[in-house]
Amino acid sequence: MSIGLDWPALMRAGMRGLRLTPEAFWALTPAELQVMLGDPGQSSPLLSDGLDALMAAWPDEEQT
Repeated sequence: MSIGLDWPALMRAGMRGLRLTPEAFWALTPAELQVMLGDPGQSSPLLSDGLDALMAAWPDEEQT
């Protein structure tokens, strides 16, 4: 049963993009490869508004 993975694209991403050896690529589970490639829908750059919110929520403690 095929789950419809685009193996040529995954192999290019793993071996070219991540510079994995073929042995390392084939030793990964699909879940491990997904973690290494990241989820483009979930990640975005941290813009100044996001940074400001993080700094407000987690301020640096002043050194005494």
